[in-house]
Amino acid sequence: MKYRWPSGWRKPNNRTPNPSIVKKYYAECIGTFSLVFCGTGAMTINEITGGDVTHVGIGLTWGFIVMAMIYALGDISGAHLNPAVSIAFAYAKKFSWKEVPKYIAAQLLGGLLASSLLLYLFPTSEFLGGTQPSELIDPFRAFVLETLLTFFLMMVIINVSTGAKEVGIIAGFAIGGVVMLEALFAGPMTNASMNPVRSFAPALLSGHLENLWLYLTAPVLGALLAVLSCKWLKQPNCCEEEGC
Repeated sequence: MKYRWPSGWRKPNNRTPNPSIVKKYYAECIGTFSLVFCGTGAMTINEITGGDVTHVGIGLTWGFIVMAMIYALGDISGAHLNPAVSIAFAYAKKFSWKEVPKYIAAQLLGGLLASSLLLYLFPTSEFLGGTQPSELIDPFRAFVLETLLTFFLMMVIINVSTGAKEVGIIAGFAIGGVVMLEALFAGPMTNASMNPVRSFAPALLSGHLENLWLYLTAPVLGALLAVLSCKWLKQPNCCEEEGC
């Protein structure tokens, strides 16, 4: 005899998304939104006010917003907030490749929403906190510098994270501190992107797409090189274990 579900009951749908999974994508979206809004927002306000925020203020803003998002969202999504980090975690076998496109889509949405809001709030801004190499450095040298900056950042991330999650007091201080340090010393040369979405969103909304190629490729290359370095410095399967 075929079982019939009682009237008023809904038959379970195995295709219904797991709420915890949806929360991960929302966390990546809102986390990247906060990162781009605060970081590029500081640069935008500095631009339209003629330097009131200052270079040091911009560096501090980037470091503290990264730190805050790791503490707020690290235990939900891992607080990647960066396509290069998601790709590197997958390459290190700490993260599923199937999740990478979904994470990147959530990060892109968050970044574009942040830049759209900044465009609405500050329509006189020319760059919306976008990234461009300084006149003191050509694009190819900027590519090398951005690769190195992301290499240093990912080396810290992969050694203080738990699996593919940036969680804990150490992770927040270490990762936020590296972002702050690199923004302070390399910001005048390349704007210290280290994050394809952080560069892509303001570039698209401001219309300044020149040199975007280097900010989309260098962070990914640098993050992958950091994983290879981790495997070489430690045992070959080190990055496949928890807490590498």
